[in-house]
Amino acid sequence: MIKIKVHPEDFVVEEVAGLPMRKNGNFYVYRLTKRGWNTVDVLRRISQTSNIPFSDISYGGKKDKHAITSQYITIAQRSADRAAFPVSPSPKQDAKELPHTQQSPHPPSPDSEKLGDENYSMSLVGLMDRSMGSDLITGNRFQITVRDVADADLTPALREIECVKNDGYPNYFDDQRFGSFDARQGFIAEKIIKKHYNGALRAYFSSIHPEDSREEKEYRKYFYQNWGNWQACLKGATSKFEKEAFRYLEKHSNGFVAILQRISHEKMGLFFSAYQSHLWNELLRKIIHALTNGNPTHRNLLPTGAGIPSAAQDGNVCPSLAVIYPDTNQNILPAQAAAPRSGGAHLTSSKGIAGSYLFPSHGDNKVTAYLGSLVIPMPASNIKMPDPLTKTLYSELLKTHEIKPHMFNTKKIRDGFFKGIERRAMVIPEDLVVNYTQDEMYPDNKKVTLNFFLPKACYGTMFIKRIFC
Repeated sequence: MIKIKVHPEDFVVEEVAGLPMRKNGNFYVYRLTKRGWNTVDVLRRISQTSNIPFSDISYGGKKDKHAITSQYITIAQRSADRAAFPVSPSPKQDAKELPHTQQSPHPPSPDSEKLGDENYSMSLVGLMDRSMGSDLITGNRFQITVRDVADADLTPALREIECVKNDGYPNYFDDQRFGSFDARQGFIAEKIIKKHYNGALRAYFSSIHPEDSREEKEYRKYFYQNWGNWQACLKGATSKFEKEAFRYLEKHSNGFVAILQRISHEKMGLFFSAYQSHLWNELLRKIIHALTNGNPTHRNLLPTGAGIPSAAQDGNVCPSLAVIYPDTNQNILPAQAAAPRSGGAHLTSSKGIAGSYLFPSHGDNKVTAYLGSLVIPMPASNIKMPDPLTKTLYSELLKTHEIKPHMFNTKKIRDGFFKGIERRAMVIPEDLVVNYTQDEMYPDNKKVTLNFFLPKACYGTMFIKRIFC
């Protein structure tokens, strides 16, 4: 069984952004490097220790806790100056404006010794006249070490890497996106759009997640079991918000919406993006299954030129390693494109917390070309699917979930919204370099290190699932 994130140094992520730097600006730009922190927690720590309002700190994206990550943040100049926040070395006053698309010159580095006892560090980059946001991020550079790889798993994984270089892999949202999902109660946002406000609030207070401690699970289980008995819930509550909520419900037994409206904008946004991402994943799964299954009804809906011929029409498959690399002991694999592949389309899968991830393996060239050019909008009220096939499958998906498009317009929960942002169905890792050596931690097996770049909102962990599934 392969292992990732054995150490934080095994998973290194470097945010790449186009920063519109200025000679003067109202925001200091810092490069934050952290180990063992999630983004929000470390920023709250910085806020507290530096006496800076948390609202004056901005970031573009959240980075993994079990990793070494670097990203850009901004701190409002008025706040940083007032708190005497370190701003040296001083920004060069003659600094030129960086192109909006300029990428960071820093390669991923697993060096954590410089992070100190707090396991985070900040270095001043310069000034901007705006705060950091997700719109400035272009992508992320990854250095991922996969450990305990048996020889029997190494050869097919290397072959799949060559296929992914050419075709890409399905651009699913990975499990990290679904931290608010509870296997017993589902998605909070789904309950809200269906106006199941009681269930949504119950899930908010009682959802249990695999990474929770035993004490936390018992604490949440108490609310689940005593839901509706507000005196009992109040007795078990510890946080200020919990106590206020259960006191309110004692007096207003159906006051669920009023309490939901008090949940922070950040948390509510996470709940809605999680469910929207889940629906998008479900649609991509349906598309891949329909294509590889060869359903005649769905075949007729494909755009012209994107048919599904039989395997006999083209026998080319992913080349063997012996053909690409005559010396199969070669450790450094060049980033060259794989040969065209086709014939015998079938599915492989990897289990996820909110559904399995399906991958077309050794698929047909035309199907691969169709998926490679496919752009799917995120589920929302007024979206248009790119072709009859996706339109039909999307309608089937909404019917299965008992959702109508107008339900995505939530009115009672101000922070609940769905935006029909477009997302590519497939993604190809760029600048991919692969290295494998003997694993010092698991001497009987190998470790594989992958360096690559992905556009923003794409998951490096999904790449690992694709090649080892």
